Amino acid sequence: MSAPSNPAGVTGRLAAWIHDLAWDDVPGHVRTRAAHLLLDGLGCALVGAQLPWSRLATEAVLGIEGSGDAVVIGTGRTTTPAGAALLNSSYIQGFELDDFHPLAPLHSASLLVPALLATASQTGRAGSGSAETGCAETGRAVGGGAVSGGAASSRPATGRAVSGRDLLLASIVGFEAGPRVGASIGGTEMLSRGWHSGPVFGASSAAAACAKLRGLDPAQTEDALGFAATQSAGLMSAQYEAMGKRMQHGFAARNGFYSAALAATGYTGIDQVFEREYGGYVAVYGEGHPTDVEAIVRGLGESWETTMVMVKSWAVMGGLHGAVQAAQALRERIGGRGIERIGIRVGDVVYHHGWWQPRRPLEAIGGQMNIGYATAVTLLDGTALPEQFTAARLDADDVWQLLDRTHVTLDRSIDELPLAERFQTHLALTFTDGSTDAEQVISPHGSPIDPITDDEVVAKFRSLTKRVMEPDRAAAIVEAVRGIEDAPSIEPLVALLAPAVGRALD
Repeated sequence: MSAPSNPAGVTGRLAAWIHDLAWDDVPGHVRTRAAHLLLDGLGCALVGAQLPWSRLATEAVLGIEGSGDAVVIGTGRTTTPAGAALLNSSYIQGFELDDFHPLAPLHSASLLVPALLATASQTGRAGSGSAETGCAETGRAVGGGAVSGGAASSRPATGRAVSGRDLLLASIVGFEAGPRVGASIGGTEMLSRGWHSGPVFGASSAAAACAKLRGLDPAQTEDALGFAATQSAGLMSAQYEAMGKRMQHGFAARNGFYSAALAATGYTGIDQVFEREYGGYVAVYGEGHPTDVEAIVRGLGESWETTMVMVKSWAVMGGLHGAVQAAQALRERIGGRGIERIGIRVGDVVYHHGWWQPRRPLEAIGGQMNIGYATAVTLLDGTALPEQFTAARLDADDVWQLLDRTHVTLDRSIDELPLAERFQTHLALTFTDGSTDAEQVISPHGSPIDPITDDEVVAKFRSLTKRVMEPDRAAAIVEAVRGIEDAPSIEPLVALLAPAVGRALD
């Protein structure tokens, strides 16, 4: 087993932690939460697989990648592992229903599920078998523990099952690494500057998880992290109308998959990539605002970012959940009064990410990212789920009449509050009779302060998938994921995910 280039450095310490983390090191509640986060991601993939833009993406990517053995979720089709990683991530991100981390914004399941399934397919280790010791132990046998003098001759073994425990432990590595990398370069600051933060942080998350699943040693893991960091990119201007916004986390998932695969062969990546002063990840991406390279390793194995991940209740950008929740509360009190004015007050992150004056025709992605649309449609319909983003609803006169009366204000004092309170939303209505009403949401349901329970995650999965599949299949997937840590192989779960699903919108 080879050590990282600088074991005392931030990159080296992260690589060592990834390699060393064992099943018994993870508290039981973290494992349980991680399994439910995976379930949430799979539900999003299944409802997203047959959306109109997803079908276009499927034909485009399969036309490029061709045939293969990797399952493309919910389509009944297969392709190369890299192509499957790209598509499966795009499905999870397909309708803005997937998880996000509120302080270092990225959508973890859309990175980890696709990259890990691609890795299992590529290494040929998704058959039957058992893995009682988990990834940390298999790394010593599978990742080339007997190799001396470096990583060049180490390759992942084939034929050994990827157990549910393997998959879950690798996922936890990704849930932990991604937000910490994001925090090192300012977290939400990246959104305010116009970066699509998830793809910027996300390749590191996926690479860390895939390195764990492959059992890479610390030196190889450092290489994988170096490859991932150099592929970080993503522009938030994709949010206005581009179908490509759905795929940008997919680029990061694919890149993370590739990063660990390259490192496994001995092809070397950037050493000490996070702390390098010239051309290093934190130095480059953090330029222009405060950075904290130590955030990457601070609290590893002690505080668990997995439990901070926010599960969404509505099909909108995470920063808009406060607006939806406030609109739902006000809707119950309108009492037939006409709305003259909608006033929304938010902090910098939500304002710059979620407000621009929308224009008809509005694409679904634009509606899902725009606080004005999300608020207006919720005031009218009481929710913001797939049905609120059909072409007809996006162009409905009643919605646009409210949008024309919407005024959004940036309140910079919100940005001086504790991090957990910076996504708060203040919504005020003025009615045609001169009366007013207001609602504020300091921390929306699903946030770390008010998390969605595991039972609510299951209920969300069932609610989403009833649009596209029969209840028995959905129930079997729930059972498989909730019992994943005892599964000797992930192959039965993958088989449940493979068949084509119905269409949620058209």
